[in-house]
Amino acid sequence: MFYYLFDYINKAFDPPGFEVFRFLSFRSMISAITALLLSFFIGPKVIKYLRNRKIGEQIRIEGPESHQSKEGTPTMGGIIILFSVVLPTLLWSDIESIYIILVLAGTIILGAIGFLDDYLKDIKHYSKGLVARYKLMGQIIVGLIVGSVIYFSPEFAQFNTQTTLPFFKNLNFDFSYLYIPAVIFIITATSNAVNLTDGLDGLAMGTIIFVMLALAVMSYVSGNVIYADYLNIMYLPGSGELTVFIAALIGAGLGFLWYNFYPAQIFMGDTGSLALGGAFGIVAILIKKELLIPILGGVFFVETVSVIIQRLYFKYTKKKYGEGKRVFKMAPIHHHFELLGWAEPKIVIRFYIVTIILVIISLASFKIR
Repeated sequence: MFYYLFDYINKAFDPPGFEVFRFLSFRSMISAITALLLSFFIGPKVIKYLRNRKIGEQIRIEGPESHQSKEGTPTMGGIIILFSVVLPTLLWSDIESIYIILVLAGTIILGAIGFLDDYLKDIKHYSKGLVARYKLMGQIIVGLIVGSVIYFSPEFAQFNTQTTLPFFKNLNFDFSYLYIPAVIFIITATSNAVNLTDGLDGLAMGTIIFVMLALAVMSYVSGNVIYADYLNIMYLPGSGELTVFIAALIGAGLGFLWYNFYPAQIFMGDTGSLALGGAFGIVAILIKKELLIPILGGVFFVETVSVIIQRLYFKYTKKKYGEGKRVFKMAPIHHHFELLGWAEPKIVIRFYIVTIILVIISLASFKIR
């Protein structure tokens, strides 16, 4: 909204200094600061409200014993993240941009699905929350909307079904008629992957911040004709506007991490994790970096794979030997390290380090080709 206000003031009165609001880099910085201040402002209020209403985390009995002390910690903190991302994006971005519309709509819808799941679990005390197939249906709908708009919209006509092949020069991969199913799979996978990773204080939030920093750089250069030409990557007019959204997410994430790092005062719940995972997938899709997701989001990828391996191996050994066996002490894999005796902050910091390394590799893919 301020984007249009300051643009009008600029054109009508041409006051000195106001041209700075035209710059994407400046608006992104302001967006991040706004989101950070908002999360600092509403964070304590939301925590206090949830505590007073006794809306807290229900710890699984089969989980690590050290987690039992977290019983009752306020959850549904994703409300803080969503509010602190959406408002600055509306204020400082071009809200007519198809990129902003898609990423905001997808993030809000997935956040609403997560909120419903948290509401049923933590307020209505339904042990399983939202039925899995309904949650999956919501993720599929978001993927269908995003995939269909990109596939049929003339704004994406030049590269609609294509994606960049990392580490290869002048070579793209075309999903062709499988594009929409691929988008549905990616958004479903990333939203669930971040949800699985959200098991230790600060783990999912800190990791997504590093991932989004890389995506901010990628979005900015993809939407800049000079940088895109220099790096020999797809030039996607308008995609740079995503940087404002990503900056807001980073600012909101840093503010939330203030309260979420060990020992956590609040958990994001599915409200936050589904929304953040969906935002990750949607941004990667919009800037044509889908095939970088397993590298850039390597921690999320490994967390998900560890759960799949654990379940498949347990079913296989139970069928073959009559007794199920496990590859890991517990899945997702962060719990495996907990049961090996690693302190929770040590696991989180080491996962951060791994993510930073993967971010560097992902950014290096722009030049190592």
